[in-house]
Amino acid sequence: MRYFLDTEFNGFAGALISVALVPEFGDDEFYVSLPLAEEPHGWVQRNVIPYLRHVPPGIDMELGRVEAAHHLADYLAGDPDPVIVADWPEDLAHFCALLVTGPGQMVDMNGLQLQLVNAAGFSAAANSRIPHNALHDARALRDFCLGN
Repeated sequence: MRYFLDTEFNGFAGALISVALVPEFGDDEFYVSLPLAEEPHGWVQRNVIPYLRHVPPGIDMELGRVEAAHHLADYLAGDPDPVIVADWPEDLAHFCALLVTGPGQMVDMNGLQLQLVNAAGFSAAANSRIPHNALHDARALRDFCLGN
């Protein structure tokens, strides 16, 4: 199954702040935020931080990086061939980096595929119910890719 990905991070090449996956089918969404490791950039402080918790009750979870990685692996464990779809390369980079839990170590994954879609003219923030919230932006990407 395809899962539409969005992340929020602390500026260009900054630390991961939140990650969301929205499945192509169903409503079993994944969302986790991570503790801030450094002072947020001004734009991030104004446009991302206030919206981190704007997700349905029970889905919001703040975990440390290793715990988040294991939670992500557990989420994808039931899918023998997950395809992670993103519209921005840095989202895929943060997603892949999250899978690494230490030197030479990563979470147990059955494997997965990564897909970078050409979303020219699409803006997750412009089409999202709550811009710059990873879950809402991932939903907007799903709707765009599925033509909804």
